[in-house]
Amino acid sequence: MSERPILEMRGVDVHYGSIQALAGIDIVIGQGELVCLLGGNASGKSTTLKTILGVTPPSAGSIRFLGERIDGLRTAAIIGRGIAIVPENRRIFPRLSVLENLELGAYLRSDARGVEEDLKKMLELFPRLGERLQQPGGTLSGGEQQMLAMARALMSRPRLILMDEPSMGLAPLLVEHFFEIVQEVNGTGVSIFMVEQNANMALCIAHRGYVLQLGRIVLQGGARELLENETMKRAYLAMD
Repeated sequence: MSERPILEMRGVDVHYGSIQALAGIDIVIGQGELVCLLGGNASGKSTTLKTILGVTPPSAGSIRFLGERIDGLRTAAIIGRGIAIVPENRRIFPRLSVLENLELGAYLRSDARGVEEDLKKMLELFPRLGERLQQPGGTLSGGEQQMLAMARALMSRPRLILMDEPSMGLAPLLVEHFFEIVQEVNGTGVSIFMVEQNANMALCIAHRGYVLQLGRIVLQGGARELLENETMKRAYLAMD
């Protein structure tokens, strides 16, 4: 892991009007790391991702990507610096073909040859998509749509991928397969910050994890350490 983190959140607060959604969030992701953010419903997990992307501006604190502050930038500018999102519930374009969805992932790129090479890589990584290139995205199964959302994100050649509840709505066998793909992508050097309710599965593939509760980090540490933590076992792991 490089000495300079790929992402740093320091003392980040977020408010929705008078309601505080995040309080004093400190999160660090190293280059090449796979880090998970765990917690129950309404704990602030999705708000954390929205804040990184500039969708929800912080009311205090700072966010740095590769050492440069990105809080205050527009979402398009943040994505353009090398951050991609695999959103909750996939959010592919259902009327566009699989190929068109993939091409949209590279809309900020100008290297046509590189885009073509990456498209071939995506079809090798996700062969099911290659069989369905001309189908509308909305006709794919839930698992195939998740693969498409991941491949679309990778088409931007990101340094960091944010993933919001990737296992939601997937059958158990598909969850296991998809998490294997996540590990494979991380193994190529892409950093991943994954919000996930399936704590057992997330910690089995992650390097480190953070646990959010009511907008505050209440636990953090190595994945194995968290798997063996008694508080984690009682509050989260038994639920999965």
